[in-house]
Amino acid sequence: MSGLFVVFEGGDSAGKSTQVRQLAAWLREVGQAYRVTHEPGDSWLGGQIRKLVLSPDSGDITARAECLLYIADKAQHVVEVIKPALARGEVVVCDRYVDSTIAYQAAGRALPPDDVETIALWATQNLRPDLTVLLDADPQQAVKRIAAKDRIESAGDDFHQRVRDGFLRLAERDPEHYLVLPARDSIESIAQRVRERVLELIDAKRAQEAPEVSDPSGRLDS
Repeated sequence: MSGLFVVFEGGDSAGKSTQVRQLAAWLREVGQAYRVTHEPGDSWLGGQIRKLVLSPDSGDITARAECLLYIADKAQHVVEVIKPALARGEVVVCDRYVDSTIAYQAAGRALPPDDVETIALWATQNLRPDLTVLLDADPQQAVKRIAAKDRIESAGDDFHQRVRDGFLRLAERDPEHYLVLPARDSIESIAQRVRERVLELIDAKRAQEAPEVSDPSGRLDS
């Protein structure tokens, strides 16, 4: 099977990391090769960028500079981590991807969304997820549970509400490639819905890639 690209998106403290672990555990149980990764930071360059954009000690970073830093992380991440894993036929399970930049930097920081999306897709070589799982949560309830907030988490309620709205707009325009789930549903119920959708995609990909079999008369069975 060729690789499958699954991304978890959502606001801060929506439960993305928990669901990444749940999906990885299931893939391991069923014997499917997989690669868990995240943005920003899952490369040497990304690690340096993560420190800059999240540390409260970084000081003032302009919205455009912040956006370009996140996009630079993605450009490196795709080449160094995601594409090689997909080429090996693995299911790539990624915590955040392009949608986070569009939601946080375009909607949250009020940058032109078309410009941000164009640059992000160029940087990632137009590599799009097969499935994006959006965990939707009320940001006022989710973010307030974070005791020690980083630079982005401290941006305020209005910022995080714009981010939530940005994510939902992305899902609404392409429902075929999104699975939107209430983040406050039980961990197991969310995990089950995700497993069902991922299994459908795996089965569909295997069926699509199955070789044609000829019968004795020389005809090909489709």
